Parts: sequence; structure tokens; C-alpha cells
Amino acid sequence: HLSLDIAPGELRCIIGPNGAGKTTMMDIITGKTRPDSGTVYFGSTIDLLRHNEPEIAQLGIGRKFQKPTVFEQLTVFENLELALKTDKRVRPSMLFRLDSAAEDRLADVLRTIHLAGEVARRAGDLSHGQKQWLEIGMLLMQDPKLLLLDEPVAGMTDEETARTAELFLSLKGRHSLMVVEHDMHFIRAIAGDTGTVTVLAEGRVLVPGATALALQYLDTTVDAPQWTPAWSSPEGPPDRVMLALQGPEGPWPSLIVPLRATPASTSGAGSGGAVFGGSS
Repeated sequence: HLSLDIAPGELRCIIGPNGAGKTTMMDIITGKTRPDSGTVYFGSTIDLLRHNEPEIAQLGIGRKFQKPTVFEQLTVFENLELALKTDKRVRPSMLFRLDSAAEDRLADVLRTIHLAGEVARRAGDLSHGQKQWLEIGMLLMQDPKLLLLDEPVAGMTDEETARTAELFLSLKGRHSLMVVEHDMHFIRAIAGDTGTVTVLAEGRVLVPGATALALQYLDTTVDAPQWTPAWSSPEGPPDRVMLALQGPEGPWPSLIVPLRATPASTSGAGSGGAVFGGSS
């Protein structure tokens, strides 16, 4: 029963406990999993349920998993060159030569992902954070309209996390971004005071919209908050979220976040829908 709409150029943060449906949602968008019912549209006209995974990627949807996947024996430059949006059939690939436009594109992406000084370095010798940036760069070489980023700063140093926040903010507006993350420092950095944070739990949208509402009760020392929906009546929609927080010295008292009535939180049984920003 999940309904979600992401605008072109929007940076949307998705948070929630394990099992909330975050990964399943990304699987459905990319064609890896088929829903039992519902609709998934890219832009206003493209029904993603009619396309398979390769076709969805070609439509302009790129996905980054938590663990970086790069060609470790190749250089940073070679990884990006392989990711260029070109005809990948055998003969065109053998005859391919970089032209000035492709060289400019490579240089621009290298600057964007903070790896312009590592262009000749073997990918396997990069730090974990740099490998994450390289994989994001490989997605950018495809010129995607929508980027799905699953826990992109997991395992990064504080400095790498800060630079990743800068990277995502630089992409906002040029691409639509959906960021799933548990690091509240990072969520605050990229959402700011006006960005949008959506809270999922048990396959539902509990908090659809505002950073202040979703995060004002969370201190940066909180470790893995557990989000539990609460109902005023057994048959009604959730009207508040209970947060069971684990602080540095033990569990904190549960906190209550009141919810506003929204179409997402008041929908009953039935199929949900999702619309994701492509071309406007």
C-alpha cells in the first residue's frame, strides 16, 4: 500500500527500519521485482511494469547498491570510459574512439565525483569511499534522469561522507535522486531545513514530507532508531509514529511523532502507486 511521487530534479531521502520496504521499492522501480498489483510510472507516460531491467536502465534509471561494484583491475578513467552511453554491440565497441564531446563528459564527471586527481589510478587501489564515488560516476556517464542510491555512505569516513553530501547536492536539480540511508548526520546534511524526508514502515508511508517533522526528535548520537506505527483505533490509519531510540548509554524513552492525515497514510486496502520524476 505504498504511494510515492518524486518530482523531476528532486532529492528525496527515504528512512525507516529494516523490513520497511525500502529495498523492495527500489527493486520494483528497476524491474527486479514485480508487484502483485499497482502502477509504477516514470515521468507521466512510461509504465515501468511493461519493461524489464535492461530496458528500464536505458530509459534513464540508474541504481547504486550499498556495496560498490567497479572493475578493480582497470583505472578510474577506463571504468568511466566503459560506462559511456554508447552502442555496446561487439563491432561498434571495437571501433569506438573517444571524441571531444565524450572527453569533455569524462572530465566533467571526474570533477563532479572528486576523482580528477586519480584518473590513472587502478580502481582496486581506491578507498571504499572513492570506489563509491567511482560507481556513482559510472552511473552519471549514462546520463540518468533518476538515481536510486542505497545506503551510499555506509562504511565511509566522516570526511568522505561530507564530500558525498556535497556531491549529491551538486546533482540535485540535474537529476532526480532517491537516497535510502540510516545515517542521520548525512540525511540532515543533504535534506537541510527544506528538503523532503519520507519515513517508511511496514510497507507504508508514515511521514511523507518534511525534514523538521521526520528528524526533529532525533539527536545525531542516536543509533538505529526503530520506527513503529501506532493507531488510535485498530481499524484506522496510523496517526503517530513511536520512536524507540538507543542512545550512547542505553535506551531512551519512546517518543511520539504525530502525523498529519495524507493520502498515503489514510489509504485503505488496495493497490498503491508510485510516480517518479523523469522528463517533465
